[in-house]
Amino acid sequence: MTGEVFDLIVIGGGAAGFFGAITAAEAGVKKILILEKGPEVLTKVRISGGGRCNVTHDCYDPRELVQSYPRGQKNLMGSFHRFQPADTITWFEDHGIELKAEADGRMFPTTDKSETIINCLIDTARERGVIWRTRCGAEAVKTIDDGFELATTLGKTYLTKNLLIATGGIRSGDAAKPVSDLGHSMTEAVPSLFTFKIGDIRLHDLQGVSVPHAHVKIDSLESQGPLLITHWGLSGPAILKSSAWGARDLANRDYRFTVEVNWTGTEDAESVAATFEKHRKSNGTWKVMKRSLVEGVTKRLWHRMCETSKITDDTTWATVTKDQNAALIGELVKATFVVDGKSLNKDEFVTCGGVSLDDLQLKTMESKSVPNLYFAGEVLDIDGVTGGFNFQAAWTTGHLAGTAIAIAANS
Repeated sequence: MTGEVFDLIVIGGGAAGFFGAITAAEAGVKKILILEKGPEVLTKVRISGGGRCNVTHDCYDPRELVQSYPRGQKNLMGSFHRFQPADTITWFEDHGIELKAEADGRMFPTTDKSETIINCLIDTARERGVIWRTRCGAEAVKTIDDGFELATTLGKTYLTKNLLIATGGIRSGDAAKPVSDLGHSMTEAVPSLFTFKIGDIRLHDLQGVSVPHAHVKIDSLESQGPLLITHWGLSGPAILKSSAWGARDLANRDYRFTVEVNWTGTEDAESVAATFEKHRKSNGTWKVMKRSLVEGVTKRLWHRMCETSKITDDTTWATVTKDQNAALIGELVKATFVVDGKSLNKDEFVTCGGVSLDDLQLKTMESKSVPNLYFAGEVLDIDGVTGGFNFQAAWTTGHLAGTAIAIAANS
């Protein structure tokens, strides 16, 4: 066979691919090539967290950490004992990047710029001699006597002893092809972490309005967290958690279902009714629309709920009718919306589905059936409830694979 020979080739220039390559390089692997079919590397890192990059999550107990992974939960326990958020923080600190934790546990670089993380990974890879080719996908991959042969979309052929597949979500044929070429099966990929498309008039012109603590329910599926109204419907952590845990079920429903929202988070109809009655007795002359009586419910959202409940600008707490009162309470604690689709495809940054962790040696991320073949990142059947958990899975699996590759290459 002819072609340039490398000690390690990584298919996929995302977070997992770069971290695996860097880990291997820092452990002594000499000749490493990353192939990226897109025009640039680390694209998800650039756009994650609104351009701030949610690097990981402020959670250091693997038993607690795995609870945020709808897929991969059982298998990731041992992996997180080997490399978890504390190790991620230390790694970036050792490479000159300080991270900070926000109130909800998300962790970002102190610069609040994803470019900080991108530059760190690119500079470290370059310093360690890692090279990469963009607009260069793996068109065909096959095993040979001493490793793997890769034919690329640029017409070049490369040979390697060790291969790390980190192609990201497998919705596209390009991402899945190297996996199938090497005989690995994959669970079907469907979107995870998507927002809900809702055309309800109650949400019109309220884009940008949010509440800090909402409770969301879809049949038996429940989640809590911040909730955001967008120009197309509902988003925010409470919705994203629901989309992650319900990914396959909601796909089977063609993304058409009913969601129930408690905007207060934890209060029920009785407690809200008691608050209203207390206010009516002490402030009966106040106009209902004057201000929200529920912490976290903004004036704009409160006004819309009042309008929906047929409460006018002149309605006071003393004159509000039983029907108006009941309707307002219902809008607060049990608002029902019909979902008619998910967010646009370009907004779906995570999929569930991929290579089963049961097919891998979990200490090394090496295939059980193909020696010297490793996997990392979203190509695996792993996904978390927010971006930080997904990045942590990328760092962890990339680190385990890179470490194992270095041990194999140096033995």
